[in-house]
Amino acid sequence: MFRKVLIANRGEIAIRIARTVKEMGLGAVSVFSEADRESSHVAYAHEAVALGPDPRAYLDIERVVDAARRVGADALHPGYGFLSENPEFARACERAGIAFVGPPASAIETMGSKQRARAAMSAAGVPVVPGGSASTLAEARATAARVGYPILVKATDGGGGKGMRRVESEAELEAALARTSSEALSAFGSAEVYIEKALIRPRHVEIQVLGDRAGNLVHLYERDCSLQRRHQKIVEETPCPALSAATLAEMANVAVEGARSLGYYSAGTFEFLLDQNQNFYFLEMNTRLQVEHPITEAITGLDLVREMLNVAAGERIPSTPPERRGAAIEARVYAEDPAQGFLPCPGRVRDLREPSGPFVRVDSGIEAGSEIGPQYDPLLAKVSVWAESRERARARLGRALAETSVLGIDTNLGFLTRLLDDPEFVRGDYDTEFVERRSDLYAAPPLHDGERDDLLAALAALELGEGTRGAARNQGNAANGLSPWVAAERARLR
Repeated sequence: MFRKVLIANRGEIAIRIARTVKEMGLGAVSVFSEADRESSHVAYAHEAVALGPDPRAYLDIERVVDAARRVGADALHPGYGFLSENPEFARACERAGIAFVGPPASAIETMGSKQRARAAMSAAGVPVVPGGSASTLAEARATAARVGYPILVKATDGGGGKGMRRVESEAELEAALARTSSEALSAFGSAEVYIEKALIRPRHVEIQVLGDRAGNLVHLYERDCSLQRRHQKIVEETPCPALSAATLAEMANVAVEGARSLGYYSAGTFEFLLDQNQNFYFLEMNTRLQVEHPITEAITGLDLVREMLNVAAGERIPSTPPERRGAAIEARVYAEDPAQGFLPCPGRVRDLREPSGPFVRVDSGIEAGSEIGPQYDPLLAKVSVWAESRERARARLGRALAETSVLGIDTNLGFLTRLLDDPEFVRGDYDTEFVERRSDLYAAPPLHDGERDDLLAALAALELGEGTRGAARNQGNAANGLSPWVAAERARLR
């Protein structure tokens, strides 16, 4: 086993990985850009290494590998985002004699291109969404005519919902190609795009896989990730309410065999679209840990980060998946305003209250005083719960979100609460277009007098130093600019 693990990431995922590293008795090393010097993940690790003033330093392969080398780390976990799906990063770690906690670089490379991934999975017998190339306008028109409108124009090297545009007719195609290519070049360094058939109101269902270097591969069941805004997930659950047992078995087998065809090991996720007739189609494979992995851990009892570290150290995984237990749901808390199109809302967290209770988990990278800047993704925390049934899990998550309070910045907490209580969600009757279709959930209803009085009282208590963090912390409120913020909030409420 390793001695010291460098975590090449930031925020909540860096803290989550460091927790397991510490539990395993290993040294945890964080990295940070100057913008993150005061961030929670820096203080949480045993050691921290500065990468420099550039907020994009997390993307600098040479700097990150050199940081690992300087502190004597013998393993590196990339988390998700940043360099986690960069095959050259995995190869650079290997050249430096540092174990990359993830899959082989060849698998990352194959699945990193949507077009190569589609071709590889089609050859392995995995059903893919109808689509094809769009390297020129003429080729795009031919592909679109063959698969039929509506279509999606997507960045070949894309991910995270970026570089994707829905096109309803040929009249929109030329402009959509130009804009998507421009976005793809800016975000991923390649302007290449392709076309997929846009399915009508599908579910987005993914299968978690786990493999070792000896060739053992298992699935760890499914996650429903259909609730999205801007093609990015905000609520995930398992089991999927719409998936039959027979389709799950078929989908899981396809995912395992698809991974086997790549010589895959470590954790990975196959993403599929599921239509209303239980037909499913491959979208992409994420060759890394997923943001929503906590709900898989909840139903299996596994620690996926521990499993990834064990595999990287050459250990074998069990030959059969663990038994599924109960249901789990995760909600992502973002610094964003749903009423303004889910625009990010940077600012300082003035006060913070996180939920607790049986089977409630919070993965967070913030604390009172944290500065949420515009440089990075505005994800603040993930709140996930487990229960014996879906309905109990839904009620537990609703209670947990009601106990969550982030003062000083706008968040999507109210939207998440309204979504969980919506009759369609309660029935499990939703799809990838649900959030876009239900703009009535975006803005909060007007406050009643009693609610307004409660908020004013909470502001007064916070200003007096009686908030959730106590008087001692609040002695510096004036210096931190809390009093002007309280005054502004009081004026807004009145």
